[in-house]
Amino acid sequence: MGNRDDEYDFLFKVVLIGDSGGRQDDKGSIWDTAGQERYRAITSAYYRGAVGALLVYDIAKHLTYENVERWLKELRDHADNNIVIMLVGNKSDLRHLRAVPTDEARAFAEKNTLSFIETSALDSTNVEEAFKNILTEIYRIVSQKQIADRSAHDESPGNNVVDISVPPTTDGQKGNKLQCCQSL
Repeated sequence: MGNRDDEYDFLFKVVLIGDSGGRQDDKGSIWDTAGQERYRAITSAYYRGAVGALLVYDIAKHLTYENVERWLKELRDHADNNIVIMLVGNKSDLRHLRAVPTDEARAFAEKNTLSFIETSALDSTNVEEAFKNILTEIYRIVSQKQIADRSAHDESPGNNVVDISVPPTTDGQKGNKLQCCQSL
């Protein structure tokens, strides 16, 4: 049995959606469920319990950015109303092939109350920051909800505590460094 420092303090479910490329015949199509009754249960299961979503597009493929609005509608239709959504422009290392201006994406995010970041999974730019930022926002919202729940129930512990995963660092200090098991 591991010691207490090896255990997680919190556990959050954060889903990853969006077009991973310019085509709709890869990973993205799995969740392209519009009008397909047989996939409704899969879609519901994927989003069930999620408190955060990373909505990813490719800065070098404008079509992936155009499809963000459709992905956002799917989130609004299937996910919890309070889900925290971060718009992620991936492949920021492809500066010479940029097809989506940063300012345009940032403005879209602000208009739709999303947080925004650009990342590069290739050279790890902002990948850790993306996860840190969304987890921080989720934690802030969950903490506020717990405080509100306790106030409403005479300081009794809330029954719907949401767990969040913030792994310990190699030196045993928690919360300073997030480890990522899936690249954007």
